[in-house]
Parts: sequence; structure tokens; C-alpha cells
Amino acid sequence: MNIGVDARAFGMANAMVAHTKDVNSGYWNPTGLLKIEDSEASLMHANYFANIAQYDYAAYAKKIDDRSAWGASIIRFGVDDILNTTELIDASGNIDYNRISLFSTADYGFTFSYARKLPVQGFQYGVNAKVIRRIIGNFASSWGFGFDVGLQFEKNDWQLGLMIRDVTTTYNIWNINEKEFQKIKDAQTLNPLQNQDLPESSEITLPKVQFGVARKYEFHNETSLLASANLNMQFQQTNDIISTSFASIDPALGFEYGYNNLAFLRAGFGNFQKIQQIDGSNKVGFQPNLGVGFQYKGIAIDYALTDLGNQSAALYSNVFSLRVDLSIFR
Repeated sequence: MNIGVDARAFGMANAMVAHTKDVNSGYWNPTGLLKIEDSEASLMHANYFANIAQYDYAAYAKKIDDRSAWGASIIRFGVDDILNTTELIDASGNIDYNRISLFSTADYGFTFSYARKLPVQGFQYGVNAKVIRRIIGNFASSWGFGFDVGLQFEKNDWQLGLMIRDVTTTYNIWNINEKEFQKIKDAQTLNPLQNQDLPESSEITLPKVQFGVARKYEFHNETSLLASANLNMQFQQTNDIISTSFASIDPALGFEYGYNNLAFLRAGFGNFQKIQQIDGSNKVGFQPNLGVGFQYKGIAIDYALTDLGNQSAALYSNVFSLRVDLSIFR
């Protein structure tokens, strides 16, 4: 649930909290659903981590009235055809490759969103209710539940946004298949004490805060420039460029140059991390992204290439997405 959705957003390094205003707002900041004129749908596919994993997303949103809107989405992130070698060695100590099987591991996120304008001019809010489903072959599975809260404010061409993810913390409760776990315990390993204890049965996701600011500049030659920035904060010490024992902050910058609201060129810089080198020193790595998009009569097609130039520790990914204003079919 931390990766993001929509190739447009990936091209802008996910700096979306302040200015998101379409069906994908259900993920970035549900408040943006209020900008939908009628109803919209969105699809996305990404070969993530240099084609190691498959990442898919679908969403639908609809305006209720002039002051409210709702949406729903589903995310799947999966790694398929993983080799299960827990029974590779038989009881006699012989290696038998016919005993290898395949399994998949996948995470699912179901999000239900609602947004409404506040009585104070320029302010609006949105909330998400999330259901998390995680499956690791026949070994284990879990259910989780959580909530997000978002705000947006507009004044004098400036847009401000605040998104609090997992505001109540998100709990995942695991169910371990003890029969399959016994096979793991019995598997031959170099360390006889490895894999002897059942994993924790609960998992807690701490709240995260994202603050964003954006402004769009219109030029006389039918071109425009949207500039946006995010400060992504989590309450634990990480390798983020700004990190303390209380919180860590990762900035992100995104730009979108558009022509006649038809064609778009995007760039973004994010994932600023301290990367430890072999000699023990640290260097700052970042993830540059590049994207293009085309929009015509309510249909938008977008593409993004993440980690351009291999400047960060993350592997590159190709992201494609489609967004449709469903009112064009009426």
C-alpha cells in the first residue's frame, strides 16, 4: 500500500497529495475525488522491480452531488512461480528435483473512499477504509483493516494537501498453516535452529503523514507547467535523507509540462536515501523518474519509467495506466 498507483503519479515521483483530482485520488488523497465531474475508471499494470513482481490496480469513482463523491479500488502486488524447495531433500538425504513445487505470494488492498466539501470555503476532506489480504502460498495468510484521512485546501492558485495514512494504525492478523510450517521446520538447513519458531501472528503498520504543495502555471502558447512537492513522514528511524529517532522525512518533487491539455511530459525526483557503501561511508541515492501522457476526449493513457539512470538502490520499473471518463459513453 506504500508503492503508489497511476503512471502519471510515478512519473512525478508520487508528489500527488496536494493536486490529485481524478479517480486515482482514492489512493493519493480521497479529497481529490470531489473534482470528478461525473464518473471515472482507471486501470494500471506494472512490471515491478525489473519484472520480478506484477503490480495491478483498478479503480472506480463517482460524484454523488456538488458536495460529495465516493470511490473504490483494488490493488494486487504478487510474485508468482516461486520455487518451494522445502521437500527437495528426501528422508534418506537424497536430492530429488521432482519434489520441487511452485507457489505464489500476493498482497491485496481493497479501498473504499468518501469525500466531502467542508463549510469553510476552500477546504475539503476525504476518508478511506481499507481491507488488506495477504497470501503466502499455502504457508500463511492474513486479514488487515485500517483507515486514512485526507485534506485539501486551495487559494490564489496554490494547492495544499495533507494525507494521514493508517491513522488508527493498520492491523494484520496472520493465520499460519502449521502442517506446512512443519515441513519448513523439517527441511535441511545449515543452521539447525533456523525456522524452528512460528512467526508473529499479528503485524502493525504505524501511521504515516504526507504534506504536499502544488501550483500550476498557464502560459500564453497553450502550454502549462505543474510543479508539486511532497514531504513524506513516518514515525520511525529509517535511511531517509532526514532521519531521527522520532521520525524520518523523504522529500519528493514532481513536474508536468503540458501542451493544450493533450500531451504531457513528466519528471520527478524522490526516494532520497542514505546508502551505505562497501567502505562504510554513506552516499545519498535518489530515484529519478520520467513519464509521458496523452489525453483526448476523456481518455488518458500514461507511461512512466522509474529509477531512470539507476541512481537509487531500487530496480527500475515500467508502469502503464489508463483512465477513462465514463460520461463519454452516454
